[in-house]
Amino acid sequence: MATYAIGDIQGCLAPLQQLLTKVRFNPDCDQLWLAGDLVSRGPESLETLRFLYRHRDNIRAVQGNHDLHLLALAYGRAPTRGDADLQEIVEASDGDHLLEWLQSLPLIHCERGYALVHAGIPPIWSLEQAQALAAEVGEALSAEASARSFFSHMYGDLPDIWSDDLSGPSRLRVITNYLTRMRLCTADGRLDLKTKRGPEAAHGDFQPWFSFSERKTRNDKIIFGHWAALEGKADAANVFALDTGCVWGGHLTALRLEDEHLECADCSMLMD
Repeated sequence: MATYAIGDIQGCLAPLQQLLTKVRFNPDCDQLWLAGDLVSRGPESLETLRFLYRHRDNIRAVQGNHDLHLLALAYGRAPTRGDADLQEIVEASDGDHLLEWLQSLPLIHCERGYALVHAGIPPIWSLEQAQALAAEVGEALSAEASARSFFSHMYGDLPDIWSDDLSGPSRLRVITNYLTRMRLCTADGRLDLKTKRGPEAAHGDFQPWFSFSERKTRNDKIIFGHWAALEGKADAANVFALDTGCVWGGHLTALRLEDEHLECADCSMLMD
């Protein structure tokens, strides 16, 4: 049995299948850990979600910001924009089953000494605190009425810093932003959600979330995606950056947990 953690697929089914062939993935005994953003921007979001749903017993996955946007679209709570690939999922004959599975996924998965999360964990939170706060969002998504309310208030960059005193939609929004959208922040957790370039774009007190020596999860192994501009390089111990820009013609990367060996599939075909 082997476990492969894979970065942002974003509807790129052909590179995923190429990568699974390369690592000789065996659906009878192997597992896939997926770091979120399963859909959006790539050419085959619906087909990708169908493929993953068929193999769901072998999959441990977390939600990314694009997955949450798809769910918001399904609930009629997403801002209006051109999302034809995602609307195709909503309108598909099996869309309800696919979306129900997607909505059931957590924001963090912890097992075997690793934490899987889409964007990262802010330096002010321990792994245990991050799990507890992620569970609050999971609870909001567990029923239709509370999920509809969650998606109605999900969008926005404020509050941009954590406080234990936060409650209601603001509390859930900042938890979600930390776990699914964060790149740069300050040591005390203030977010910069505008900057999307690599670490060279750090400014003032805003640095990559994993770079702070006082980070409470520095001794925990964290697998994350989301930040394609890192090109798979996070200059810190115990963090594994797996978004290597597949949807932009880069690579799709898998980390084998048993020995932390990396394998990649070329995604340049998507740019042809």
